[in-house]
Amino acid sequence: MIDLNDAAAVRALDSLQMIDLTMAYPHQFRDGLTLGMSFPLPARPDRVDEVVLLGTGGGSAASANLLRSYLFDRSAVPIISVQGYNAPAYVDQHSIVIAISHSGKTEEINSSAAQAIDRGATVIGLGAGGRLKEMLTAAGRPYLDVPGGFMPRIAIGYIMMPLLALLHRWGLAPFSKAEFDHAMDEMTRLAEAYRPERSTALGNEAKRLAEALAPFIPVVYGFADHYDAVAWRIKNQMGENAKYMAFWNTIPHLHHDEAVGWDMQPELCRNLGFLLLRDSEAESSQMAKRWSATTEILTERMGRVESAYATGTGRLARMLSLVLLGDFLSIYLAIRKGVDPTPVAIIDLFKRKVGQ
Repeated sequence: MIDLNDAAAVRALDSLQMIDLTMAYPHQFRDGLTLGMSFPLPARPDRVDEVVLLGTGGGSAASANLLRSYLFDRSAVPIISVQGYNAPAYVDQHSIVIAISHSGKTEEINSSAAQAIDRGATVIGLGAGGRLKEMLTAAGRPYLDVPGGFMPRIAIGYIMMPLLALLHRWGLAPFSKAEFDHAMDEMTRLAEAYRPERSTALGNEAKRLAEALAPFIPVVYGFADHYDAVAWRIKNQMGENAKYMAFWNTIPHLHHDEAVGWDMQPELCRNLGFLLLRDSEAESSQMAKRWSATTEILTERMGRVESAYATGTGRLARMLSLVLLGDFLSIYLAIRKGVDPTPVAIIDLFKRKVGQ
């Protein structure tokens, strides 16, 4: 067991500097925006029925879903995230398809991207090279290069921001430089607040939550319309960084089905620790009532219930404030139990078994 307030011990276990890479998110997001704004953009089709983002995992799919949630009520066309081997049947010459694979080796994305090309869609690739770039280049399709050399789950700024820039330049989504700058300022402030050298006693909320949730199986609840992807991202980071089985859902949807499961055996309920993602600026009065009832019922039944509140000015800042908190929380959960957060041995084993 590592004392999270021992900064030297925390950093010693972080073999590939996951902490420093996470603290550098503001630089990464700025670089990602620049890449997207300067990329030679292909012509937009006369008719665009949807934008389909092909990507898997905690980097590509997480970034695609964060963009979808952020643009829920702002995008001119549907934004659809696809993680499997096949492009949906509706993909055709009226579709914009962006195939995302940081490594370029993701077999599911290479398969679905090839199908999109065959159907005449406008296809762009995004990543750090590999087979995906080779395939798209051979097909005469553009490819946006982003920096490589680190785990895809730590590359969300290099994925999400180019995607937003491309959609903005096509006239499919708005972009506010002021909102973006506020988000970067807030991420910079929070990165300092969560750094290893800042103790729990001095208000390090990521460390406090790690201590509170460490004995439990984590369950992360977000809310519609903009925090479903944030909850999913944090759940993924609990798996990849913290090496915890974790689960997620979104209110109000879960009140119609999953909530009935809160009445399972008390001895099982006490093994669960809940993290509730709140945003006081985005919650309607009715949603606030739902959160209040949720908190009350869970507190009576579960092992632990914690709330995390979005901060900053503007939707982007507030969403990313909880993404950043979740990333640090997952890192500290790993280190607290003496585990290096970076390696993903199970994923490597699985890839060997299926021949990837």
